[in-house]
Amino acid sequence: QVQLAESGGGLVQAGGSLGLSCAASGGTFAMGWFRQAPGKEREFVAAIWSGGRTYYSDSVKGRFTISRDNAKNTVYLQMNSLKPDDTAVYYCAATTRITRATLDSPLAYDYWGQGTQVTVSS
Repeated sequence: QVQLAESGGGLVQAGGSLGLSCAASGGTFAMGWFRQAPGKEREFVAAIWSGGRTYYSDSVKGRFTISRDNAKNTVYLQMNSLKPDDTAVYYCAATTRITRATLDSPLAYDYWGQGTQVTVSS
C-alpha cells in the first residue's frame, strides 16, 4: 500500500523560506507538489520524475526547487522568496503513469499526502 507522509510547512513572512518533505512508502514514483488555496482549485506547483527531471509552474519557477532522494524515497520542496499568494495547503502526490502532457494535472496522480499548511504573511 502506498503512503505519503508530508512534513514541514508553517508560517513565514513574505520573502522568507520554508521547506517541505514527503516520504513515500510502497514504491518509487514520479512525484509532484500541488497546492490549494481557500476557494480555489488545486494547482500544480512542481514535479520530479524518478530519474530527476524537474518541472515547475510559471508562478514558482526560480523561487521553488523540487528534489528527491531515491534512497530515502523522499521528495523535497524548497520554497524561497515566498509571497502571500503562496499561502495554501500543499499536497505531495505520486504516480506511476506520468507523462509530459499530464504532469500538471491532479488527475494524473494516484496517491496523495494529507496536506500541510503554508501561510505567508505580508
